Amino acid sequence: MQELNQTQIAQRLEQLIELSVELGKRHDTDALLERILLVARGMTHADGGTLYRPSEDGRTLEFAILFNKTLNIHQGGVSGQPVTAPGVPLYDAAGERNLAAVAAYAAHFGLSVNIEDVYKADVFNFSGMVKFDQMNGYHSQSFLTVPLSDHEGELVGVLQLINAIDSETGQIRAFSQTDQRFIEALAAQAAVALTNQRLIAQLENLLEALVNLINIGIDEKSPYTGRHCQFVPELTMMLAEAVHNTETGPMAGFRMSDGDRKELWLAGLLHDCGKITTPVHVVDKASKLETIYDRIATVDTRFEVLLRDAEIAALKRKLAAGADAVAIDAALAAEQAALRAERDFIRVANVGGEAMAAADQERVRSIAQRRWTGPDGQEQGFLSDNEVQNLTIKYGTLTEDERKQINNHISMTIKMLEALPWPKHLKNVPEYAGGHHERMDGKGYPRGLTKEQMSVQARLMAIADIFEALTAADRPYKKGKMLSEALYILGNFSLNGHIDPDLFDIFIRSKIYLEFARKNMDEKQIDAIDESRIPGYTP
Repeated sequence: MQELNQTQIAQRLEQLIELSVELGKRHDTDALLERILLVARGMTHADGGTLYRPSEDGRTLEFAILFNKTLNIHQGGVSGQPVTAPGVPLYDAAGERNLAAVAAYAAHFGLSVNIEDVYKADVFNFSGMVKFDQMNGYHSQSFLTVPLSDHEGELVGVLQLINAIDSETGQIRAFSQTDQRFIEALAAQAAVALTNQRLIAQLENLLEALVNLINIGIDEKSPYTGRHCQFVPELTMMLAEAVHNTETGPMAGFRMSDGDRKELWLAGLLHDCGKITTPVHVVDKASKLETIYDRIATVDTRFEVLLRDAEIAALKRKLAAGADAVAIDAALAAEQAALRAERDFIRVANVGGEAMAAADQERVRSIAQRRWTGPDGQEQGFLSDNEVQNLTIKYGTLTEDERKQINNHISMTIKMLEALPWPKHLKNVPEYAGGHHERMDGKGYPRGLTKEQMSVQARLMAIADIFEALTAADRPYKKGKMLSEALYILGNFSLNGHIDPDLFDIFIRSKIYLEFARKNMDEKQIDAIDESRIPGYTP
């Protein structure tokens, strides 16, 4: 058996130190696993090696990497080649521990297994290995199998080395006790690195799950808002990638790392989380009179009362001596026709729209002056002040106070996100998510930031937010706009200081709008686009 001299031992210690430093820097699990195996193989002059990881259900050891120098085999890891060998069962069909396979044995007992010659060993089942040797013209002999466990003793992997080669004779030798102790030390370091990566991944998954939990709450409260919270991050990332790939113009210097992408995606998912505090009857207000229910039905009832009152009054007049029934019927018909016309007008006014004419607003106020007798027998105005206020809304369906409640969601988003202890690599989430209602000219809200005060990420999210809102066809309070109309509006926004014109140029030039439309919009909304007619864009 080859003994190590002081120089060789010092070299191995140096390798362990270098690996320790390297393990702390690597974030790619596949690359990390491969580096662990290659260092172990080089340290012991092993001809081959395997690194197993436990399956999700903990019932199998699955190949992460398989390497053999003589056979020129490199599968798994960063090779790009899938591992073709089947995994090693940790339990049999009856649920009993599998102790026949050496890797499973090491995993169950947390012990290293060092075998000088597998063909002379009768403790384990090496039939699979014998078959492998016969098929490939290989000779497996010495095996060193070392389990990798975390700080709680939970298995995170198994490292197996095959055929230690004597550096002087080139012959296969057994793995020495010194080899075993060094590989056990390496395995301990590797287990810590793998555990750290697993814990980080679990924390990131937990964070994303919590974000999705918030969005589930928003979706249950308002399905329309929930859809928006899914589409805006998708469109944001599409535009961000297009900006990242831009090589000319003002945005040529913008680049994102994988960490930057994750931060922006998370911000996109959370950009409207403050809406969880907004009353649902405001978020989804489909008509001007809607609160918990649409009060147009109440107004309709009042019209019905007036129609019946008119009929009763007409009948009473007919009972008078010398009454002119024909004239009375004509007057009743005219009065009821006027009431029905006013009812139909109020129904239309309740729908809301792009702009309500001043004459129509005045007509609502005139109708409000009618008198009717309520259930309490008291005469009162036909419409309440609140109903008049809502029915005369000029744009859309929201009153000024309700619009303030809607706008307050972004302040709540910022307040909620800034209250969280974000790690360093996610510290920009509040700024990205909280800036999508700001404008380039400083007239946005809630902070009135200008273009120079905003990150590129916040500015491109603003475009994604507006475009999705314009084209969304599932909102109860509006129809989804045609693609051409949405682009026309965005183009004007790029000219009047609302959105970033440089990002808008990339949005059009890269045809992000068309890619998103084909994937997520109703095909009836996708009309022909003449980019030369889009305001603010020069093909």
